[in-house]
Amino acid sequence: MKRATWNGGELAESDRCEVVEGNQYFPPDAVKRECLRESTTHSVCPWKGTASYYDVVVKGETNKDAAWYYPETKPAASNIKGYIAFWKGVTVA
Repeated sequence: MKRATWNGGELAESDRCEVVEGNQYFPPDAVKRECLRESTTHSVCPWKGTASYYDVVVKGETNKDAAWYYPETKPAASNIKGYIAFWKGVTVA
């Protein structure tokens, strides 16, 4: 079972994560949506596609662009379509 936490709050928990390039991608239904706020940030991966980002918000504090996901993927990354990964100080263990 993997858990994502930041600032003393649990963001996600699942035993159905997908691991890609060392990152744990959580299924959408395992993530606490109340801790995420849409960001306007995007980035492009040559083999996964275009990533969209969320700010992580816990206890009134914001960690900008600390979560990302691929709303659409290229074929090689179809297993993580819509799944959410974390970084920027978020602990995943």
